Amino acid sequence: MPLPLPRRLRLVGGLALTCGAAMLAPAAAQPLAGERQITLHQRDGGAVALGSVTFTPTPDGRSRFVLALRPEAFKDFFLSMKEFKCVESPVEIFCHVPYPYPQPATVGSADFAWLEHSLLFMFKLPAEFGARLWNGVYFQLRRTERGLEGKPQAVDLNRISAPPDAPGVPPYRSALRDDIAPGARFFDRLTIE
Repeated sequence: MPLPLPRRLRLVGGLALTCGAAMLAPAAAQPLAGERQITLHQRDGGAVALGSVTFTPTPDGRSRFVLALRPEAFKDFFLSMKEFKCVESPVEIFCHVPYPYPQPATVGSADFAWLEHSLLFMFKLPAEFGARLWNGVYFQLRRTERGLEGKPQAVDLNRISAPPDAPGVPPYRSALRDDIAPGARFFDRLTIE
């Protein structure tokens, strides 16, 4: 005896949802693997190849990462009694600020916090003196078909001038980050592909 129409529709709809989720799940759940290039994009369409990151899957479903920045992509700046590696443009100077404390250097299929913390930057105008650590930039990463894409968010890097209370927890949770208006930064996007 055939099933009543509403029940058949629920059954077919449920199967469609299950199949759709199964098709999406493997791609989203795959751990990151291999070497990917890190590119810093400018709002005028230009780009700077910063280096690479190599991902190695681990048994727990996460991936370890090793960052390798290209020295030739950066210029040395001595700011506030400290040397910074910076990307220079006529509009702004964008300096890498390495996360200064031990961290696990791992990512999950949708958890990129430690990689985001490894790619912290600060910006300053060419005419300004000293480091402007309150002008921090955090690239919030999301998965794309080609890899990862980072949207810039504002953070105060003075927050990491002292060791964190919880060393195993990334300190820049979402409540401590603010979205940056499109076009406000000269370097306005980061990709890992």
